[in-house]
Amino acid sequence: MAPVFSHGDLRLYLLNLLDEGPRHGYDIMQALSDRTGGTYTPSAGTIYPRLAKLEEEGLVTKSVDGRKTVYQITEAGHAEVQSRAGELEGIEAGLADSVRLIADEVRGSVREAMKSLRADLAAAAQDERAEPKSAPDAASAVDDARTASREQLHRAEALVAEFRAQVRSDLRTYVARGGVIAEWTVDDLESALDSAARSVTRALRG
Repeated sequence: MAPVFSHGDLRLYLLNLLDEGPRHGYDIMQALSDRTGGTYTPSAGTIYPRLAKLEEEGLVTKSVDGRKTVYQITEAGHAEVQSRAGELEGIEAGLADSVRLIADEVRGSVREAMKSLRADLAAAAQDERAEPKSAPDAASAVDDARTASREQLHRAEALVAEFRAQVRSDLRTYVARGGVIAEWTVDDLESALDSAARSVTRALRG
């Protein structure tokens, strides 16, 4: 995935955040994560050196408030933000595109996983309904059918468990990396699960 901020954009965006009001370091990092929908979660090692550079350039000042260091934009910093308003609009548009891309990736992953699950469960149900091709007698045929049915049941349960574990892992990893799961993503997952459940019910009822 391409970097969220191009060269020099982060510097300008930091000034823009401070132009909205004074902030301490953690607040700046959190704001960046929130504004990018979790696609970019900077470290202290990324933010503080840039703030120090802005301070050297006379664009930012800092003061100590208890245990926190608060950064505030200067008149020179405000003037730069105003003069580069067009560039900021482009940065904002790029951030919006990044957020949409991540959301589309999550939506696509959920849909592909559900499509695969529905196909596997439908195949399992079809196999369950299939009669044995040969059997020495009726009792043997019933036993074979029951054995095959139990095998397909275990297969279906394994598929469901595997899907659950995979989706859970993907979602937890995404959130742990700072991603934000939209409400419609979970709505899509719920709808797909309901659809898969109905498909299995119809297949089993014949």
